[in-house]
Formats: sequence, structure tokens, C-alpha cells
Amino acid sequence: MIVLKETNLAQTIKFIPRKLNIGQVAAADSTLITADNTVLTVDQIGYNIAIRNETTNKDVYNVYSDQIMDSSYYSTYNAVLPLKQDVSYTLKITGIETIYKDKIFCTNQTDVAAYTVNQGEYIFNDTDNEFITL
Repeated sequence: MIVLKETNLAQTIKFIPRKLNIGQVAAADSTLITADNTVLTVDQIGYNIAIRNETTNKDVYNVYSDQIMDSSYYSTYNAVLPLKQDVSYTLKITGIETIYKDKIFCTNQTDVAAYTVNQGEYIFNDTDNEFITL
């Protein structure tokens, strides 16, 4: 699960894609040759980033972008996202095929490690129940 904030500033999503090499890039002519030998030009190479609200089941962010940066062990995407506090979302990044799926939770709390979604809703009752075994 990815934890993000409700903000007007750009946020970075770090992820490990399902496949690192989706196709082969021919640098000389800037084309991509896919696994089924489909040839795409540089204008067609990119990713669709879709974020869907789990409560309303509607897309809040659906962008075609080539701004996913690859690092040695993970990829990053940086953008201003229209997220609302205390709402869960699903993230799906697709290229030629789906390369990443995850959940996003939006919260503005600073101590995310201590955050609990049911804080104050469950009260533990201390009892003196004794069990008799025969």
C-alpha cells in the first residue's frame, strides 16, 4: 500500500514494475519492438496511470505519460494528484500490458507508522473469564 497526502504539491510514487523490459528499444530510430513484434514510434511509447476512488468507483486521475523514470531496482512517477484525505484508491499503471497495480491511502497524519484506521472505535474490555478443562 502506498501512503500519500492531500496536497497541491507534486508527490512521488515509487514502485517495482512487474516486468523491467517490456520490449526492446532501438535507439537509432527511436522505436519500440514489443514481444509480439509490433513496432511503436517514440510518440506511442508511454504509460497510462489510472487512480480510481474505491468508494465511488470512479477515476480521479487518468493520464497518459512518458514521465516514469527507471532506476536500478525501482521506477518512479512524480505528479500532482487530486487525492482526498482518508480515502482509499487503486492505482494501475499500464504500458503495452499492466506493469503495476497497488492501493493508495491518503492521509495527512505525520506519524504514519502509528496510524490506525479504527482508533477509538474498538474498546477492549478486561474480563476475568476462567476456562475449566476436564
